[in-house]
Amino acid sequence: MAAAATESQRYLSTRGGSYDLSFEDVVMKGLASDGGLFIPEAIPRLPPNWETEWKDLDFCGLAYEVFSLYICPQEIPPADLKDIIKRSYSTFRNPEVSPLVTLLGEERLHVLELFHGPTFAFKDVALQLLGNLFEYFLVRRNAKELGHSGQKRHHLTVIGATSGDTGSAAIYGLRGKKDVSVFILHPKGKISPVQEAQMTTVLDANVHNLAVDGTFDDCQDIVKALFADPIINKTQNLAAVNSINWARILAQITYYFKSYFDLTKSSVFERGNEIRFVVPTGNFGDILAGYFAKRMGLRTDKLVIATNENDILDRFWKTGHYKKRPDPGQETKCTLKNGGFKDDGAQAHEEGVRETLSPAMDILVSSNFERLLWYLAYESYGEGDETSKRRIAGEKVQSWYNDLKSKDGFTVSPEVLEIAKRDFESERVSCLQTTQIIIMIFELTLKASQAGTATGMNTSALSKGYVLDPHTAVGIEASLRSIKRAPPPRMHHVCLATAHPAKFAEAVSMALGVGGNIGGAFSFEAIQPEELKGLDLKKRRVRSVARDQGLEGMRKIIGEEVSKELAAS
Repeated sequence: MAAAATESQRYLSTRGGSYDLSFEDVVMKGLASDGGLFIPEAIPRLPPNWETEWKDLDFCGLAYEVFSLYICPQEIPPADLKDIIKRSYSTFRNPEVSPLVTLLGEERLHVLELFHGPTFAFKDVALQLLGNLFEYFLVRRNAKELGHSGQKRHHLTVIGATSGDTGSAAIYGLRGKKDVSVFILHPKGKISPVQEAQMTTVLDANVHNLAVDGTFDDCQDIVKALFADPIINKTQNLAAVNSINWARILAQITYYFKSYFDLTKSSVFERGNEIRFVVPTGNFGDILAGYFAKRMGLRTDKLVIATNENDILDRFWKTGHYKKRPDPGQETKCTLKNGGFKDDGAQAHEEGVRETLSPAMDILVSSNFERLLWYLAYESYGEGDETSKRRIAGEKVQSWYNDLKSKDGFTVSPEVLEIAKRDFESERVSCLQTTQIIIMIFELTLKASQAGTATGMNTSALSKGYVLDPHTAVGIEASLRSIKRAPPPRMHHVCLATAHPAKFAEAVSMALGVGGNIGGAFSFEAIQPEELKGLDLKKRRVRSVARDQGLEGMRKIIGEEVSKELAAS
């Protein structure tokens, strides 16, 4: 690599098999060849005057400053990077991209709204950027080799599995991109109607929706098998679009800085105040971005992990055991008779995953947790020079994941757990508590708005009562518990709002509509965005895939569709 690249602009694998990779390498590969995930060789420190020089930047300006610490200018020149960022966030409905709303003024509780992108989910922040990065690198590669045309052109085949929001956000980020084909697998009949409609009504020629007869985990297994298949890898340049791709983590760092400046510049923030971030957490990517921001130097107290009843992360922080299932005698029953709602995207997962009201967090294993484990291993076990420390950390992570595969879990030392607790706290929130908090916040904010007592930032959002989606509700319940440990007025809590409530109609309607809980004040139609109305009437394009078609059948489908695209280009 060019000498101009700093350590934070070069990348390694968490399992020790790859080093000194460029940003372009890790974005285009997605997953390391040794099965690990990519991380920067060093976490950059913020420049000396960052707080005064960055405080008045808009979202795009902050994104440029953050990304520049991780991307060598010889890889993406500054003008090009600024253009990529501008195009990525021009698709958002709110000019602030991620506005901060004060939910409960007296408690100093705020929500960071991350659902103003094309698909009304936080994943848009990363996937709008990733789509533009894929296109930028491919166009540049093909421009360097002008003789390429048709099958000989550099062409990327993006494959992903989804139980809901990832698929629609990936499709909206990649639709119409030059030299990119995207194949999204979803479990047939087991995702929400809104999420299915968002995906299948996108008719761009490079978008391919595959409805698989099975569960989300069957879809995930197919994707993993394709990446490991030597036959398809000879004909297709495969790329990952889920949260293992480093570019997604990088994109999410920005809104921690944006919310920090929005809050510290506001009238509700006083000298000596502190901030905690609370994050509804499944695959650990969103809160991991906060960890990177904190390690870079962002002034923040704890990062609070908020899990639903799929609580592998909460159990880890409580016990040091990272196990797919609780130990015998520690199991708890689901607090709702039927678990989650099929029409909200639940009931799509393998046995052992508890179906809840917050289906995007219904996981057995958090894929991005591996990245944090590398840093914990580096600090706990690293000895010798820098190369030795990195090698030892990679070996330790590999050992832990060997145990996870063979024994369904592993246990870290008390020292490792203490280091993990230095930056994080954790809470587990049940389905019943999720419902109760949706009701409570709606009633409190409606009363405050009607009485004129709502104080803080963007309180106009409370005018008809603030409606939480079930994932954000998990975060708000965790926030209220954290507030008891770190109370106002000194401590502010910022909870990340990860999805628009209209995407989870069944859970929201159950909480606010059944039995006249709130005196008829709630109207689902009032919160439903225009963009989500009438989706069920639009033309769709989706291909059904039988379970018995197997790897060979999927290989054939992808080959045929990519060939059609290339022939037409």
